[in-house]
Amino acid sequence: MLEKVDLKRKVSKAEYKKEAASLKEQLTALDAPIKAAKLPVIILFEGWSAAGKGSLIQKLILNFDPRWFTVVNTQAPTPTELRYPLMWRHWNTIPKVGQMSIMDSSWYQEVSTLRVEQHVSELENLRHMNEINSFERGLCNNGYLIIKFFIHISKKEMKKRLDALSADKDTAWRVSDADRAQLKNYDQYAECMDSMLEYTNTPEAVWHVISGTDAEAATLDVFRAVVESVQTALKLKADKDELSGYSSSIIQPGQYHFRKMPLLKDVDLDKSLSEKAYKSELKKEQEKLAQNHNRLYRHKIPMIICYEGWDAAGKGGNIKRVSAALDPRGYVVEPIASPTPDEKDRHFLWRFWKRLPKDGHIVIFDRTWYGRVMVERIEGFCTTADWQRAYGEMNDFERQLYDWGAIILKFWIHISNDEQLARFTARQNDPAKQWKITAEDWRNREKWDAYETAVDEMIRYTSTDFAPWYIIEGNDKLYARIKTLKIINEAIEDRLKKFEDKDKSKKGRK
Repeated sequence: MLEKVDLKRKVSKAEYKKEAASLKEQLTALDAPIKAAKLPVIILFEGWSAAGKGSLIQKLILNFDPRWFTVVNTQAPTPTELRYPLMWRHWNTIPKVGQMSIMDSSWYQEVSTLRVEQHVSELENLRHMNEINSFERGLCNNGYLIIKFFIHISKKEMKKRLDALSADKDTAWRVSDADRAQLKNYDQYAECMDSMLEYTNTPEAVWHVISGTDAEAATLDVFRAVVESVQTALKLKADKDELSGYSSSIIQPGQYHFRKMPLLKDVDLDKSLSEKAYKSELKKEQEKLAQNHNRLYRHKIPMIICYEGWDAAGKGGNIKRVSAALDPRGYVVEPIASPTPDEKDRHFLWRFWKRLPKDGHIVIFDRTWYGRVMVERIEGFCTTADWQRAYGEMNDFERQLYDWGAIILKFWIHISNDEQLARFTARQNDPAKQWKITAEDWRNREKWDAYETAVDEMIRYTSTDFAPWYIIEGNDKLYARIKTLKIINEAIEDRLKKFEDKDKSKKGRK
């Protein structure tokens, strides 16, 4: 894509003055409709050192109300950020609906400059670019507008600008060793950036590659692209029929390998465990889990445990027996309730990205992102297109966590309709437990069949080989707790064995 850019293009002062005045008026007029339409906008700038990204951002933001935008200056990841998945720090910067995020560098650092500087392999870089495409597709499909600019200049022009900055004692500090390295290895960087642009130039988020040689021409190109992109997005957002077209990525055959799972109605709920056997097994499995937790931390392996299930199925008691075996400094339990106003104003996965553990730590989710395809689906809190598309988005999310190195386990605690009724009644009749039963619980019981259909579909489309579902027979709480602990220990030991075998293999080759 870089070879198609006309680096000699210039505009006259008169031409710039005339067109810029009109474009500035149009940019200023975008604030109100963006806010009214609740359109979240991300405008990102990538490009060469000294290409003029900062100046272009400065000129652009002068046309916007500062209350509705944030400028994000993306640096190389910190040691803390490196302990999280690749896209974690970028999910934390996405704007709320009706606001803009204007980025001086972005998630493309990982597949451009940092790729060259850190000697990232071709295979790993391809995985990173796929994660970026998935990230942008998910945002755009959920109503975000992403406008991407790459500012291109020649090696000769870069040298001229860096030399000029270095010659002035007031600006010499702006020229870093990384800038000089980019100039020295211009061709290598150019090849990397060109492949990045080609691979990530998608229908949802196209690249605007423009010449930075002439500042006035570049400014007009940026202003024009922003005006046209926002106006088009506002028109589409106002047209509900057009919005429904965003549901193109539900589940694509062959995209993932799904484990064959039984329907809920076919699960044998008569399994049980005696009190004596339970106490013996509980002690053994908790001791084993405590040891495994230490090994996870030593190898910096993160773990994500997800709990879903019927109301009164025993999730709380189950989680309590798991967490009792863990070092309190190395885990957190995240109870998930209805999204807050701040969470509703962003992509539905945003609040879960924010709750991910550092490597070597464990997070236990009491309710999860699967609310999108259960309660939100059944209660009409999202559109049909939203929940259908969510299967693919959640699989992509979990795949990124797995590629990061996480162990992901998902438990559906299953009880019969009759057992739930018995537990509801017992809670209602016990003053000490009445706080556990609400009118909403009784309303949800009336929708049992709808929920069962939704759960069967959820498990069918999201039980992958890298993030499997386990249906836990929960009519007997004691049996359910032990089965869950055993699955957790087996998953950890299986991963540790692969991890340690791989480590031994590396040492053997040396």
